[in-house]
Amino acid sequence: MSLRILLTNDDGINAPGLAIMSEIAHAISDDVWIVAPDGNQSGAGHRFTFGRELAFVEHGPRRFSVTGGSPADCVVAAMTHLLGDKPADLVLSGVNAGQNLGDIVNCSGTAAGAREGALQGAIGIAMSQSMDYEVTHTPDWANASRFGAEVVDAILGAHGGDDVYYNVNFPFCGVTEVTGISAVAQQRFSRSPIRYYGSDNPGKFFMAIPETPLPLDPEADFEVLRRGNAITVTPLALQQTHRGALARLGSLELKSR
Repeated sequence: MSLRILLTNDDGINAPGLAIMSEIAHAISDDVWIVAPDGNQSGAGHRFTFGRELAFVEHGPRRFSVTGGSPADCVVAAMTHLLGDKPADLVLSGVNAGQNLGDIVNCSGTAAGAREGALQGAIGIAMSQSMDYEVTHTPDWANASRFGAEVVDAILGAHGGDDVYYNVNFPFCGVTEVTGISAVAQQRFSRSPIRYYGSDNPGKFFMAIPETPLPLDPEADFEVLRRGNAITVTPLALQQTHRGALARLGSLELKSR
């Protein structure tokens, strides 16, 4: 039976990366649906739009945008309404223009689309095409296009029903320079990379990532992608409870009682 696949992203319904993701999905299944934000939602994280009406806009067969909606909104609206009594088996989010590595997954709308897909009972995979921002802000989609379907097939073959979603990054190198697929841990930075960044306009500022916090783990996603030219795959847990801390907190008590 063919997989039902739902696509979303955080770059918007007309983003070139979503077109690449559609090609990837159609190489796997003929039952592909697209529900994406109507505009750019980069950095939206797992935000939901509460208290404000949203609407579907149909752009063609099985292709919809959500006005003002986040990636998480799109996945929920599709999985719990639009797809009827047959929700998607697989949610693919991306392909994002630019890498999503380390702690950045916490604010990534691309990652949130896959995370919400997994929370809704599907297998969730976020995919990003990295680039060297010192050279260009326009991604070369060749590696995502060439290897995307193969990576999805590999993840599906290894998925064991774990309570996870997957974060995939394609390296910024030539297709012939890709060294393979590496399952790696998420880089936990020494501090958040998101910083205040002053504007040239008086009294104004940006939220930005001006530099990468150091040190970096040579075996984690950031360095394996950048130095190893490997496609990185990181399984991320949906259950966020830290068991060690939970055990230490077991002795808590109120002194005033």
